[in-house]
Amino acid sequence: MADEPPALSWQTSLRVAHPARVATKDLQGDKILLPQSALEQLLSASSNASSSSAPHAFTAFDRYNPYSYSGRSSYSQVGDSYQQLPHPLMFQLVNKKNGNAVYAGIREFSADEGEVALSPYLMDALGIKEEEIKQVPVEDGVIDLTKDEGTNGLDGLWITVKARQLPKGTYVRLRPLEAGYNPDDWKSLLERQLRASFTTLTKDSILSVRGVKGEEFRFLADKLGPEGDGICVVDTDLEVDIEALNEEQARETVRQIAAKAQKAPGTSSGSSIGQTIDIWKAIDGQVLEGEYVDYDLPSWDKSRAIAIELTIADGQEVDLFVSPKSRRQRALPRESEHIFGDFSSPADGIKRIVIQPTNAELDNAEALLISVHAFSDSTTHSGNASPRRYSLRARAVDAQGSMGAPIEVDNSESHQPDEEQCKNCRQWIPKRAMMLHENFCLRNNILCPQCHNVFKKSSDEWANHWHCPTHPDAYGSNTLSKAKHDYVQHTSHSCPSCGPQSPFVFPSLPELARHRTTICPGKLILCQFCHLEVPQEGDPLDPSSEAETVLSGLTAHERADGGRTTDCHLCGAIVRLRDMAAHTANHELDKVNRSKPEICRNELCGRTLHGVGPRGQINGGTRMGQGPGNDLGLCSLCFSPLYVSMYDPEGKALRRRIERRYLTQLMTGCGKRWCANKWCKTGRANLGLEKLGSSAAAALPLVKPLLEAIPDHSQPMHFCVDEASQRKKTIAEMLAAEGVYEREWCIAALEAEGADVNKARAWLADWAPTKVGK
Repeated sequence: MADEPPALSWQTSLRVAHPARVATKDLQGDKILLPQSALEQLLSASSNASSSSAPHAFTAFDRYNPYSYSGRSSYSQVGDSYQQLPHPLMFQLVNKKNGNAVYAGIREFSADEGEVALSPYLMDALGIKEEEIKQVPVEDGVIDLTKDEGTNGLDGLWITVKARQLPKGTYVRLRPLEAGYNPDDWKSLLERQLRASFTTLTKDSILSVRGVKGEEFRFLADKLGPEGDGICVVDTDLEVDIEALNEEQARETVRQIAAKAQKAPGTSSGSSIGQTIDIWKAIDGQVLEGEYVDYDLPSWDKSRAIAIELTIADGQEVDLFVSPKSRRQRALPRESEHIFGDFSSPADGIKRIVIQPTNAELDNAEALLISVHAFSDSTTHSGNASPRRYSLRARAVDAQGSMGAPIEVDNSESHQPDEEQCKNCRQWIPKRAMMLHENFCLRNNILCPQCHNVFKKSSDEWANHWHCPTHPDAYGSNTLSKAKHDYVQHTSHSCPSCGPQSPFVFPSLPELARHRTTICPGKLILCQFCHLEVPQEGDPLDPSSEAETVLSGLTAHERADGGRTTDCHLCGAIVRLRDMAAHTANHELDKVNRSKPEICRNELCGRTLHGVGPRGQINGGTRMGQGPGNDLGLCSLCFSPLYVSMYDPEGKALRRRIERRYLTQLMTGCGKRWCANKWCKTGRANLGLEKLGSSAAAALPLVKPLLEAIPDHSQPMHFCVDEASQRKKTIAEMLAAEGVYEREWCIAALEAEGADVNKARAWLADWAPTKVGK
């Protein structure tokens, strides 16, 4: 098509960079890193291709030359196509040693000069092993390639990189390399991986998808559409078919899926389904080897210690993990990521984690996440193993001590005065039978000098009994408990979130769990700015980053995300999200010193004397020239019927107008059905009160005290008002009766929000100071 950029003609040979030097880039899918010079060469090749196909121009276009307007269009075409690269950029990689070829997409132009960085998928497709790549020192980010490869010592692995544009893909057929792949386990993961990490697909390449439980699914892409050796998978609708390699594999897959369905969660042969628990009753369940059952405890008495107890059968290795769910901890408890955990093999079959109410991990905890896990030994694991049964209970206790402190139980045994304790088995035996007992006991039983447990000499328990020299409290009597202890406490574990090249390698699982719940960049948090569960990010090796997290209370992700700006809903200022809390606190301090607004003197009026501005400004109307403009203490609307343009320095004419209005209200009324004015004939009738001053002779004595009180602004005036103002005053009295805000502030809030109670409450929270002690 005419709009498509011309094809690039570019090719070079580059040395494969060692994976250890590009581990921080976390290359996935078919992505590569090229040096900066490659970008410059691609731009040059693109401009050459564009200029060869564009019309020739002898001079540059001058916008101020009217005679060159006719050449504007041709010049624009040349200018627009200059340094325009195809999107997306695609390359063909060829291994010079074995001739393997694969297509790739570009991640960045940030590789060292003379080198190309490859993802694991590309390394596998090209048949390159890590030991074939030599580590070459790089000075100032440059490798000298001007000398001969052999004489320069750079006889590492070289590949050919060629720019190559592929057609948009419409179809791909994937064949599982093993039987038993359940689409429910990998379908969504495959879609996400193709969308996020792949630009191209190469025929006969092998895609590897990592499952949520650590398993690996491998697929062969053996057919593409359009037909060819590669397709582009960006910005296209790709139809994907999954077909078995042969009929035998298909039958085996169906059989394995059916077998897994029989052990699905909730079935009699599968693990239990997690649920919400409380502190009132125990929960019985079962769990298969290597699986987890997740529970959550949403509420408990946070003033008392909480004990999580797990009861299991003797000899079964079932572990208990607990993590408080808060804004800083979101991940489900796992053996490699938990706050509290119990890996022990208790003799009484009871595991107990006691969390004190003063524990810092409970700060702002929404719930307790509890996981029950059945340990699986890789050497003895069997897919036909029966589920392990357990009983889980949470209860409030008053025990003190560490998080694993046992609840004190009186285990003292009463014995008779004529009984004596056997020195071998520690049992209390009648003195008369002690000789016979000791003869039998010493022949058949043996006492462990460390844990003081008694075993039969010929039993498997004694043959497999063990103690850890570095952990005195760790011991067991079977091979499974020993294998578990060695795996948990004496096996090195690397952090999966920090990557395989991470310097964080831990000698035990508890230390790995501590890392993953504290400084690990992959630790899940609930970002207070984007409100998503995201990794906290950051560099755990940088002490300044950790110090900034402690001081600001924000993780690296939140510091970056909080750099976005927004408008303050109170003052309209542009504020960074991470500074909004401090900015809002300043508004709270300003509220304390705000003086109460003056309200209209009219008893029924629900307006302030000087109006309210759009951002909570008191006296906003007066500042805009819309103030009351009178000395009576009435708002502009209540004073407007009394206003006339005449000279009245002593106020005698104003006094007569007030008197005339009171007399009119008492004798004839306002005629408004909503009126609740006790000094109005209509209002009294609406309120069911008797008539008052129906004639001038009767009304004048009643009005005279009101006229004498005009100079005293503490005395109210009694004029009829509109329905909206009267309703605002009634609602304001109701809000003030709650005792949180002064009546004047309630009137101002309703004036600003038009009698909407919910909006008025929000206005009060933003702008009004609360009463002292509230």
